[in-house]
Amino acid sequence: MSPLIRRSLIAIAIVATLAGAVWWIGRPKPIAVTVKEIDRGIVESSIANTRAGTVDACQRTKLSPIMGGRIEVLAVKEGDRVQKGQLLMKLWNDDQQAQSTLALAQVATARLRVTEACSQAANAEREARRQSALREKGFVSGSREETARTEAQARRASCAAAKADVAQFEARVNATRVEQGRTVLYAPFAGTIAKIVGEVGEYSTPSPPGVPTPPAIDLIDDSCLYVTAPMDEIDAPRISAGQPVRISLDALPGKSFPGKVKRVAPYVSAVEKQARTVDIEATFDDPQAPGKLLVGYSADVEVILAVRNDVVRVPTSALLEDSRVLVAGGDGKLAERTIKAGLANWEYTEVLDGLAAGDKVVTSLERVGVKAGVAYTVESK
Repeated sequence: MSPLIRRSLIAIAIVATLAGAVWWIGRPKPIAVTVKEIDRGIVESSIANTRAGTVDACQRTKLSPIMGGRIEVLAVKEGDRVQKGQLLMKLWNDDQQAQSTLALAQVATARLRVTEACSQAANAEREARRQSALREKGFVSGSREETARTEAQARRASCAAAKADVAQFEARVNATRVEQGRTVLYAPFAGTIAKIVGEVGEYSTPSPPGVPTPPAIDLIDDSCLYVTAPMDEIDAPRISAGQPVRISLDALPGKSFPGKVKRVAPYVSAVEKQARTVDIEATFDDPQAPGKLLVGYSADVEVILAVRNDVVRVPTSALLEDSRVLVAGGDGKLAERTIKAGLANWEYTEVLDGLAAGDKVVTSLERVGVKAGVAYTVESK
């Protein structure tokens, strides 16, 4: 081979090598993506509250005396467990007790007068009957008989008047007891004292109409709890009593508890005009499961509308518009596929057609360059 031909072949080889190197360096690099293998499982359709819900007590009352006065007795302290009918607070009422004592004395006196007046009436009636018998025999005049009869009628009237006085004074005793009842507070149900406003010797004032005065005692029955949660008004028509729910509490992260919708409010709350909500109440299936809860805990309620078991499902985060997904193909490139979606939530979407268990879909759709037809590499977890 001549030197010229040899040099030409070497030059051609060098140019081909350089061209290959340039192509290799400038070739499109595969895009790293994360994928999720399609499996079978549960898919639920659910809705959740728009703002944090609250743990409430089935019974809670904020008590204040009917009338104002100085606190004389505080029979409980915050945190105490009380029984129904137990004395909680008493205001100074010595003046009312004195009125009650006076009324009781008047009742006793009036009863003695009844005994006296009715005894005299009985004697007068016997005398009237005796005079009537004598009149029939002609021993006394008719006027004497009439006088005796009139006297008996007067004594009977005095007896009746004395009995009426007793009833009047007994009514006065009851009235003084009612007045005393205005100065004491008894527990209307068994529960826990949450808060007390006032100390012995201070003046307690009831709340006048329209004036928000703090109550004297806040009593909570924490043996029965439920959750109140605001739901968007758009979702309200799909919620009804008896539907299953999942309740989660900020105080118990990572846990959820099954329950049921107890009540749906019959009106829309417009606390925020642009965010109208409907309050629902949910109860725990097992009230003991969460353990000791405090009234006022924040809580979230997820109402379960429908459930599909053992269905093909795809992560909802892997869906593009118009129910499209990117499938990691066996040829090393991403392929676009349209699916038929069924039940869905924020986590999974049911696949009715278009994917099968074992297919791998791309979940890192937010990355630049991720589209159909590009080469890919699977990013290790």
